[in-house]
Amino acid sequence: MVDAVVVGAGPNGLAAAIELARNGRSVHLIEGSDRVGGGTRTAELTLPGFRHDICSAVHPLALGSPFLRTLPLGDHGLQLLEPPVQAAHPLDDGTAVVLQRSLEETAEGLGADARAYRALVGTFAAEWDRLAEFVLAPQTRPPHSPLLAARFGALGAAPAELCARTVFRTPAARALLGGMAAHAMRPLRAPGTTAFALVLLALGHACGWPVARGGSEQIAAAMRAYLESLGATVEVGRPIGSLEELPPSRAVLFDVTPRQLLAICGEALPARYRSALARYRYGPGVFKVDYALSTAVPWSAPAARAAGTVHLAGRLEEIVASERAVARGKTAAAPYVLAAQQSLIDSTRAPAGSHTLWAYCHVPNGSSVDMTEAIERQIERFAPGFASLVLARATRGPAELEAENPNYVGGDINGGLASLRQVLARPTLRANPYATPNRRLLLCSSSTPPGGGVHGMCGFHAARAALRGALR
Repeated sequence: MVDAVVVGAGPNGLAAAIELARNGRSVHLIEGSDRVGGGTRTAELTLPGFRHDICSAVHPLALGSPFLRTLPLGDHGLQLLEPPVQAAHPLDDGTAVVLQRSLEETAEGLGADARAYRALVGTFAAEWDRLAEFVLAPQTRPPHSPLLAARFGALGAAPAELCARTVFRTPAARALLGGMAAHAMRPLRAPGTTAFALVLLALGHACGWPVARGGSEQIAAAMRAYLESLGATVEVGRPIGSLEELPPSRAVLFDVTPRQLLAICGEALPARYRSALARYRYGPGVFKVDYALSTAVPWSAPAARAAGTVHLAGRLEEIVASERAVARGKTAAAPYVLAAQQSLIDSTRAPAGSHTLWAYCHVPNGSSVDMTEAIERQIERFAPGFASLVLARATRGPAELEAENPNYVGGDINGGLASLRQVLARPTLRANPYATPNRRLLLCSSSTPPGGGVHGMCGFHAARAALRGALR
């Protein structure tokens, strides 16, 4: 018997296993696919020599996570590379509003809105370490910095569209905030969407938006190497369908969503809790296209040519319309597109002179609509001539994403809808959201606080809950 079995080796499963192992517990980690990583994996999806991140691509929280930054991942091969420009949001006049590492440079680029931007973001960027203790923890826990948390909560609870129109006067500043808030995969008129923008902007200044040299899989590889150095064991290629398939242990931590937890645990959980999990809501899916390119993307805006991340949507009004359509179960004719240019920073991603582009848009959960043309129209809009550079493309809709990773239910890469209710009660309303009524069984996936992202905090908090409970 081992102390703990962890089922699922995404970033949170790895984080949970690491936290348990470095507290002296014996751990066995089991992964259903043939390699660890979950969303942090990389593969040659298009042509030989072109390495594409399968899901997560840009990693501000790898540096901003209170847990991940305590791990010696650099000693196990991880190298994070920061782009010259953290993120760019091209506009139709050939310019782009940009997120720079420097708060002052970003603010100065916003002209008349410089002072408003400093007032909105400056405190959170300067105080990221204290803010992270609040935003990356269960909201049932009293904050260590109550005044900072109260300020963030008051601003972050507002709908992003309202915040953008109230705080900023220029279309550029409004577009910047809207593009950041759209990472929530929620309508920008929904409460709480401003919080997503504030976190991403603060991270850009406090930590940067880096990519992993060699691909996102290097984050998972470094975490696995460190975990094994602590004496834990890792088993891949072993899907788990029931508790009876697990080796004996004092505790089991699941890096799965509520749907998989119900399927695996069955009668081991009481009926009332099962009913609560069955009501858990999943969010929009994504449609993703990976490109092998003959050269770099010819963005009209020079700043976008140096950006690791590019938001494609134009004005705030277009972002609002795109995300509103998805929330209503429709695909947007002009979707908000997230793009990443890892090969600009990391020469290992493509053959010399060639490049990759990673892009996706939001679609209704489970959508079967092919969004390739819509995505390419948005890219071509801000980078005329792009189509002529495409050597090959690989597309993945919600069904293909879920087939590769069962946690992506209907293409939802965030482990559940990021509604205000499911931020406060994720996956259900409990004082300890990681624990189940069965003391031996815990949940450690992005379906627990603080939700999606490569930060490991869901796994860390679940491990701490196990150490206080079944593994005490």
